[in-house]
Amino acid sequence: MAVTDIERGLSTAEVEERIAAGKINRNMELKTKSVRELIIENLCTLFNLINVVLAILVLLTGSFKNLTFLFVVFLNTAIGVIQSMRSKKMVDKLTLLTSKKAIAVRDGAEVELDLDQIVLDDIIRLGRGDQIPADAVVVSGEALVNESLLTGESDLIKKQPGSDLMSGSFIDSGLLRARVIHVGADNYVAKINNEAKYVKKVNSEIMNALNAIVRFASIIMIPLGLALFASSVSELWDATGAPGDSALSWCFSELLAGRVPSSALLSTVGALLGMIPQGLVLLTSSVLAIATVRLARRKVLAQQLYCIETLARVDVLCLDKTGTITSGRMEVEGTYPLPIEGVGAGEGDAAVPVDTTVLDFALANVARATSADANETCQALLNYYADRPVEVSEPLSVIPFSSSKKWSGASFAQGSYVMGAAQFVLSDRVFTQVENRVAELADTCRVLVVARVDGFTPDGDMVGEAEPVGFVTIRDEIRASAAETIGYFNEQGVTLNVISGDDPRTVSSIARVVGIPGADAYVDATTLDTPSKLDAAVDRYHVFGRVTPQQKRELVQALKRREHTVAMTGDGVNDVLALKEADCSVAMAAGSDAARNVAEIVLVDNDFASMPAVVAEGRRSINNLQRSAALFLTKTLFSMGLAALCIALPPYPFEPIQMTLINFFCIGAPGFVLGLEPNNARVKGSFLTNVLKRALPASIAVILAALLDIFVARVFGFNQLTLSTMCLLTSCASSVSLIWRISQPLTPLRVALFVFVVAGILVGVIGFPELLSIANLSIGQMVILAVIIVFTCSVFFKLATMMDSLKPRRRHAATGFGRGVRVRLGRGGGKVSSTGSTAGRIARRVASDMAQRRDKRTAREAEARALEGVAQAQPKKKKGAGAKRSRVTKSAQGIKVSMPSKNKK
Repeated sequence: MAVTDIERGLSTAEVEERIAAGKINRNMELKTKSVRELIIENLCTLFNLINVVLAILVLLTGSFKNLTFLFVVFLNTAIGVIQSMRSKKMVDKLTLLTSKKAIAVRDGAEVELDLDQIVLDDIIRLGRGDQIPADAVVVSGEALVNESLLTGESDLIKKQPGSDLMSGSFIDSGLLRARVIHVGADNYVAKINNEAKYVKKVNSEIMNALNAIVRFASIIMIPLGLALFASSVSELWDATGAPGDSALSWCFSELLAGRVPSSALLSTVGALLGMIPQGLVLLTSSVLAIATVRLARRKVLAQQLYCIETLARVDVLCLDKTGTITSGRMEVEGTYPLPIEGVGAGEGDAAVPVDTTVLDFALANVARATSADANETCQALLNYYADRPVEVSEPLSVIPFSSSKKWSGASFAQGSYVMGAAQFVLSDRVFTQVENRVAELADTCRVLVVARVDGFTPDGDMVGEAEPVGFVTIRDEIRASAAETIGYFNEQGVTLNVISGDDPRTVSSIARVVGIPGADAYVDATTLDTPSKLDAAVDRYHVFGRVTPQQKRELVQALKRREHTVAMTGDGVNDVLALKEADCSVAMAAGSDAARNVAEIVLVDNDFASMPAVVAEGRRSINNLQRSAALFLTKTLFSMGLAALCIALPPYPFEPIQMTLINFFCIGAPGFVLGLEPNNARVKGSFLTNVLKRALPASIAVILAALLDIFVARVFGFNQLTLSTMCLLTSCASSVSLIWRISQPLTPLRVALFVFVVAGILVGVIGFPELLSIANLSIGQMVILAVIIVFTCSVFFKLATMMDSLKPRRRHAATGFGRGVRVRLGRGGGKVSSTGSTAGRIARRVASDMAQRRDKRTAREAEARALEGVAQAQPKKKKGAGAKRSRVTKSAQGIKVSMPSKNKK
């Protein structure tokens, strides 16, 4: 292929030829999902499918009042779609704000192009602040390039003719022209993005619990529903079927005649509806959606509802240095004048103000003189002296920074000064005098020396030997809130790891400043050249430097294999793979498009200090949902139990409209109020376990009450309407008891809620008997009902107290080597291996516990036998005689018996 002319660029014909060949810079960035994809994702769920099928069955009966449950389905779907659309709109807006154009040379003229209009071999012009749109090679000019978004390396890289430029990096200073060598999918950025295009499974305990409940209900409801329907049809057949017909043939004849067994179908649908935790799904979506709105006010965008909960459960937080702990800019750490004899005694120094040191004068004025093409170091000095009273002096000559010289300088009426790397500015003799001081300061910062010279040659070289007047230390600008935020996570027991592409010594020094535990121990990831080395390093270090994008992902994977819940923060293309792999990923809005699009949480104001607010929202959501979910799961559990019970004792006592009363007053309203209360307590235990401990007592009480109601109805001959009413009221009583218990300790809001629930149930039962299919009970029936209510409520409180007394399963915290890891130490070194799956570890733990109990029992029996044998062997002594007693003690071999020695006569 012919080399493109630098001055002329590509011709129009050459551009068209490349477009026809498909050699264009197609946008390969990770994009947000389309509106169609978002709607389908929220609409086509197992939960919605089950409800649609049940709605069709209700439609067949013609009882339209029993379709009210579809309102919950609609609301839940709408919340999911609206939240997804809102997140998409925000991310697309951020992407639009950061998109730029490029300048290319075509037909001898410079033209402005969209990034996707660039073709292979285009000559592009790049200057300070420009982002490199495609992989290219420099053909003329020089520049310093910031590749931190790609590599994490904060140091600027010098590029000159022949140097490669990676797409996604930025020009920090200088001007150059480059020839495009890769376009579209062949670009470096596109290759990393392609590795991140797999679908990441959301790691949410609440979502997993809900999905498990819905899946379980969907499996069990088919046989239960068919059996319950058959039982109800059989009962109808007994009452109305023709002699000699079977129940099945009678049902088919009724259907063929256009008569649907409505009562059997409605009772079956009512039972199946109760098995689906509709309100819990809606409550979860609503609580998390409200949390995202609250976070949005704090400039935090949650792109996925359940990520708020995941972050609240995180026990390992991996931080990227550049853009997270640091702002991505440089700052002056301090200035250090040198009291060296002879410095400042020159004739020109007399004009330096008395209240200003020579060092400050030189730094401020050299920075101002070279500000036309200010690099990050120069900009840091300009910011430092912007509000400091240092006299401005007009430069007589200026020597801009050169990557070959490693220094910049200027001449003033007060003298000539240079600043740069000490090794390049000072002679060997002078450098030896200050070498120790430079090494001391370089431990945590980049050190520049400021020296006085006699002047400059026409070629820009120093005249005379440079005499140092002091040092200035430059470091990455640490975010003002970083130390406080990291301190918060330390207090919460979250393990912090810093993973960066920068020099590990620099990363370690910054980590120490902000308070990362174990920051003194660091590792250069270039030495982790095998998977086993990298896996072992996860347990030993908390600071990783020179990490490649692939290694970042592998580090996150290693932590997840240890059963940690891992969060990752980042802003660059080099972070995308790790962000995609982490359980919860957090990106800065000012970072790359790819990082924003794969992250679940985007910090719109680029402030790491917003993280504690996200954790607080997650805690409030989880803790309140655990309390409210007990109400919803109670209905699911007792519906399953009643359905199984009513197969033998048909019909099912509830109609769908009666379940609506329970759903609203006993579950929905209290669940939403309790679910939105402030609650910042630390999350403890498993979500499903905590919920079941509260829901089981109420479910058992409701089933027991229904069984008593059915028994009484059959004994006294109560009709179906009376039975349904009694079951409704006893179920409400058990639910009200549960609300009272989970509302402890009482607050004014909870008292008002309790009164509202009781009043709502009474108004519904007394005021709308026809709508809710409520029977008019006699005095005798009311007395029986009251006795059943008192009995079942007593049973509930007794069972609840027993559940609360159960001690939670002890879990050993994963400190040091982490969960899921086996460490063997020996003379030949250590060996780290996996302990296998969770099921395998549980089985081994149970076997180990049983073996330990067996060993203890054997030891006790052996000890008893040993004591008995010793007692028999000893002669009886008279009272008062000083007999020596044998001792039985435990030893490594089992039981050790120490016999008394015989006294010689």
